[in-house]
Amino acid sequence: MQELGRVPYGQALARQQELLDARRRGDAGDVLLLLEHPPVVTLGRGAHEEHLRVPRDRLVAEGVELHEVSRGGDVTWHGPGQLVGYPILDLAARGERDVHLYLRRLEAVLCEALASLGVPPRCVPGMTGVFVADPGGTGARRKIASIGVGLRGWVTWHGFALNVDCDLAGFDRIVPCGLQGVEMTSIARELGASAPPDLGRSARDAVKQAFLRAFG
Repeated sequence: MQELGRVPYGQALARQQELLDARRRGDAGDVLLLLEHPPVVTLGRGAHEEHLRVPRDRLVAEGVELHEVSRGGDVTWHGPGQLVGYPILDLAARGERDVHLYLRRLEAVLCEALASLGVPPRCVPGMTGVFVADPGGTGARRKIASIGVGLRGWVTWHGFALNVDCDLAGFDRIVPCGLQGVEMTSIARELGASAPPDLGRSARDAVKQAFLRAFG
């Protein structure tokens, strides 16, 4: 596992590429990158331009980077206060050449971590990512973690973003993951009065450790 701190998206993408190439050559083992990004919008292979709610030049003027990337999925936003993870894993070496199984396992890891933190998770059939359970039965769909992956030669890259205490207004610029009617949420928001608006470094570390226990 490598912790990179706050890293510009392009720099993290280059680091992933290096590790991906090394893993495919057999020069390195599996590795998990954990980090966060300055504000950035990324568009995956399935992205639709109309899911950008503001023009591209306005995003740039507001200091938000924009990247078109080779992961699956639509459009998403990253920013400070997210736990972003990029697993570089050789699925073939594990005998698991099944991208859908890999996605479900990432969801399961995130669900386990969230449950241990007191946030009840749920997965929605047909929607990749992790949502928050709706015990009231109102039908509300609140998404707390996004997943978008890529594979080259059965080695994974890209990954997930878990909203810890990020500024959720960042998602207002897009239709998150192309899902109409979905509200983005965070651990801080779901914990409400039991968590301050800014969880602080120690609590963010607790979220990271909860994820690592589940991932392990």
